[in-house]
Amino acid sequence: MPDHLSDRPVSPLRARMIEDMTVRGFVEKTRQDYVRHVQAFAAFIGRSPATATPADIRRFQLHQRQSGMQPPSMNTAVSALRFFFTVTLDRPELARRLTIVRQPRRLPAVLSVEEIAQLLQAAPGPKYKAAFATAYGAGLRVSEVVALRVGDVDSERMLLRIEQGKGRKDRHAMLSPQLLEVLRAWWREGRRLGALLPGGWLFPGRNPVEPLSTRQLNRAVHAAAEAAGIKKRVSPHTLRHSFATHLLEQDTDIRIIQVLLGHAKLDTTARYTRVANTTIRTVTSPLDRLASPTEGRPRPGV
Repeated sequence: MPDHLSDRPVSPLRARMIEDMTVRGFVEKTRQDYVRHVQAFAAFIGRSPATATPADIRRFQLHQRQSGMQPPSMNTAVSALRFFFTVTLDRPELARRLTIVRQPRRLPAVLSVEEIAQLLQAAPGPKYKAAFATAYGAGLRVSEVVALRVGDVDSERMLLRIEQGKGRKDRHAMLSPQLLEVLRAWWREGRRLGALLPGGWLFPGRNPVEPLSTRQLNRAVHAAAEAAGIKKRVSPHTLRHSFATHLLEQDTDIRIIQVLLGHAKLDTTARYTRVANTTIRTVTSPLDRLASPTEGRPRPGV
């Protein structure tokens, strides 16, 4: 069967795993990641992963931890191997030997409104400025930004159509008047340059037939943050975090923010309450409900 994951010959076992993932509708990136992790496991034990033992799994996870692999990468490997052992090999007893690594929960990085303006000003060209504005102005994931087509901009209903976002779900995102103006400015420039094709990508790559890659957008955000003198760690996802946090600081109902972000669970959205400064500042401390600690009868000898 044709395979886009590697130029090397495909073993029957690997081909079967790819078929299993294809039947279940896994996207290409997930297929690539899963195959890569199973290959790493096979290289570690020095033989076919079909012959794996519980001791091999234990040694592999210990090796990952001792080599400094971060929890997100370790957990992706767990997901890949669980799929391989459970679905492809039909050996669920091995999958149960894999351990999910708990990750420290960090506050998402958030830019101030002033820093957002500086980042947009420092964008390397109108295409990237429009892409940054879309990530922030509509709260989109980086994968959703680069997947937009010109026809997804609905200026009559003031909506952006998001096809097959996270969880393989279609949804609508907000299109603000200012974002629409930025997108129109890019549309005029893109048409002048011949970069925007009829019905094509809203943010094309170097070849207009292909969309801008998430890696290219990530590099552009890093470059703009450096040019703007922003010291915080910044990525395209920082713009989405900032969108949610700034809405919360404007007293927008958290359930509305949940819908705008496309979150399946309110708990996921609720983490932004930990970084919304106005939310923290408007809460009255129970200490402030008491009489001033400096008032009252003085203690003897004071």
